[in-house]
Amino acid sequence: MHSPQTRAGRETIVVPLLETVVYPESRAKFQVDSVTGERLFAEVRNTGSAEAVGLTVQSGTDPAEVSPGTLYRTGNLLRIARVQPADDGYLVFAEAVGRVTAVTLSEEDGIFSAVYEPVPDLPDLDEATRATILAGVREVIHEISGHFQGSEQFTRPVDTMDSIDRIMGFVMPFMPVDLAEKQGLLEIASVRERYHAFLDLLTTLKESIAVRVDVAKKVSDKVTKANREAMLREQLKVIQEELNGGDEASGEEGYRERIERSTMPDEVRKKALAELKKLETGGSQHHESQGIRNYLDLLLDLPWTVEEKKNIDIEEARHVLESNHNGLEKVKERIIQHLAVMKLKQEKQGSILLFAGPPGTGKTSLGKSIADALGREYVRISLGGIKDEAEIRGHRRTYVGALPGRIIQGMKRAGTKNPVFILDEIDKLAVSYSGDPASALLEVLDPEQNGTFSDHYLEVPYDLSDVLFIATANSLATIPAPLLDRMELIEISGYTKNEKFAIAKDHLLPKTLDDHGLDAGMLAVDDEALMTIIERYTREAGVRALTKQLATAARYVSAKIVSGKVDLPFVVATEMLPEILGRETNRQDVARRENAPGVVTGLAWTPVGGDILFIEGTFMPGRGKLTLTGQLGDVMKESAQISLSLIRSRLANTAVTGFDFTTSDIHIHVPAGATPKDGPSAGVALFTALASLITARAVDPKLAMTGEVTLSGAVLPVGGIKEKVLAAHRAGITKVILPRENERDLMDVPEDVRCDLTFVPVETIEEVLKEALGLDLPGTVVTYTKHRCVPAHDL
Repeated sequence: MHSPQTRAGRETIVVPLLETVVYPESRAKFQVDSVTGERLFAEVRNTGSAEAVGLTVQSGTDPAEVSPGTLYRTGNLLRIARVQPADDGYLVFAEAVGRVTAVTLSEEDGIFSAVYEPVPDLPDLDEATRATILAGVREVIHEISGHFQGSEQFTRPVDTMDSIDRIMGFVMPFMPVDLAEKQGLLEIASVRERYHAFLDLLTTLKESIAVRVDVAKKVSDKVTKANREAMLREQLKVIQEELNGGDEASGEEGYRERIERSTMPDEVRKKALAELKKLETGGSQHHESQGIRNYLDLLLDLPWTVEEKKNIDIEEARHVLESNHNGLEKVKERIIQHLAVMKLKQEKQGSILLFAGPPGTGKTSLGKSIADALGREYVRISLGGIKDEAEIRGHRRTYVGALPGRIIQGMKRAGTKNPVFILDEIDKLAVSYSGDPASALLEVLDPEQNGTFSDHYLEVPYDLSDVLFIATANSLATIPAPLLDRMELIEISGYTKNEKFAIAKDHLLPKTLDDHGLDAGMLAVDDEALMTIIERYTREAGVRALTKQLATAARYVSAKIVSGKVDLPFVVATEMLPEILGRETNRQDVARRENAPGVVTGLAWTPVGGDILFIEGTFMPGRGKLTLTGQLGDVMKESAQISLSLIRSRLANTAVTGFDFTTSDIHIHVPAGATPKDGPSAGVALFTALASLITARAVDPKLAMTGEVTLSGAVLPVGGIKEKVLAAHRAGITKVILPRENERDLMDVPEDVRCDLTFVPVETIEEVLKEALGLDLPGTVVTYTKHRCVPAHDL
């Protein structure tokens, strides 16, 4: 080992070494500042060489803030052979002579100086051990260098060095070791400990590099594979663009940005990002990639927030409903009330509307008018014939070709979170092995649950509480009770003749002309002809058949106009209808001019409105047998048996008649035998027909009746009063017998119809006999009141 001898104990210039530790017996090249460099440069030029103490600056020190306190005290005595100018200072070439320690440190005019003392090595290492350590150092350096290409230039000098200190000085500048650890290695006095510490550092570095190389190799393999796949995908994209005529190939590049920019809730966003990660990891050619894209597209297209809540203008809503719909006053008022509640509750409606009524009465168009009145989007789905629960809740994404349910699809089409959503034909849902769709609708139509609607395809909750759901149905009989209980029923009955006339004039005829390329200057229908079409060519509660007849007239006129065989405007008159529409198709029963004894006019409810029903009776010699024909149901048969029992108990063997039930058979028939008939409403009519038959008294043909009878002779209320009264009015009936408890139902009947009819509310069969046959049973007092043109407020 060399030990510095010259100038020990004397003040010597200090060279601050930035991020560098110099070891004995090594050569070093470093840069110094201009002041120190000029001093060294002048000394080398004058004497041929110079000496200085090299002390390392502590790590993290700014070069402009170097001070005696930032310098390590142990360093090396440097023999400087050459100094040359360089950018921002001087470049110094030096050799480390031996380790020294600075006893004092000072600074004057930017130059550091120190008084140093040599630091001799502790010679505690024999030659054999030294040779073993040297061989180990060379071996480890070769193993480390083997991981790098071109390492021969590094290992060849090491093989020529027989001093571990020289190897240390040559290798340590390249080792990724902290500056403090390098300084600590320099300060070790024991040669054995210093060499062993150096060998430990090399061994640790070898293991670290081996791990890094292994990881780098694996990463490189993956990157190479990913780059290869990316290259192939890019080539495939170019090929697809060529095949598709330059169309851009689809990709997932913009999904992440769109997801981050969307207004979806955090829970949904996490789900979307998780699916996107699957897509990015699996690549675009993965078998699930298209399904994931479809799912992400759905999440991004669905509306998740209400962008703007529009103020509900009740007067504007009223105007829209009045302009779009004639009649239905009670229905329109109920809708206005619902909208008023929505206005007060900030559009969070608490009920689901159900419009129930015959076909063609405007249920669906009412929903469209509500959407127009609210200024909302309108979306409609038809539920008729649906028998799979997945149509409502969607398919699970594990199935091939899975789709979201119709509710979520409807929300996607609407593009807004608060549309008016029409569930058409809700009474025509079916049940099959695939599940019960009506049960799936329970969550949709429950205001307490639909805030977290669950769709199997969507897999995340969706809030439907801002949607205004409106369901439509022709009949309530097929709607399950739990589902019906979740909706608020608004019944829509048939239109009167006057209402149909107004609808045809204001809405149907202008629309028909527009649909056929005509206008009012080309085709007109006079009022009498229009009323004739309503009365003789249609038989319905709504106006669909009327629309078809008007369309037939429009097509007739269109053909005439095209052929040039008609003068404009063409006015359809009553006498032209047989030529234009053909023979009269309305076979609706009308009141007869006179009735024979045993014939009574009843009233019935049908899905397309009300109708009159003739009940005919006759008797013949026999043994008291009762025969019923006309395809009557069990309830009507029981009503006939009850009526016969009442007749025998009240009229048999009285002064009123001498009819002998034991020697005569009675036959009751209801015409239109191909049509099934059932229900309790014909009880009063059956009783009156039997009473007319055995008393040989005819019933007024302008009198119709409805009501259920009991074995004690009471008359019970029935349903469908409005439809039955409208049917009676259409048929030319002038007087109607009805149960007294149904008197309040007359307020649903239009006032113009009420004023054309006389109503007789009854409670017992004695009152029925008095009014229908003018028959007073012995020992009974009959009191009842006739009503004609009853004001609504008096009902």
